[in-house]
Amino acid sequence: MTIIYVLVPLALALSSFFLFAFFRAVESGQFEDLDTPAHRALYDSPSDFEKGNQNDPR
Repeated sequence: MTIIYVLVPLALALSSFFLFAFFRAVESGQFEDLDTPAHRALYDSPSDFEKGNQNDPR
């Protein structure tokens, strides 16, 4: 029974920390653009992505 007195506050503290971290990430714009990093991985170099060169002749 005494373990509950330890685990419940520990679980509340841990969950509140992760909730705080999530809201801070949302507020800072972490989840604004989810598509660009996935598209950037398809190009050979960053300059190809910036130019929008989808048919690279290399």
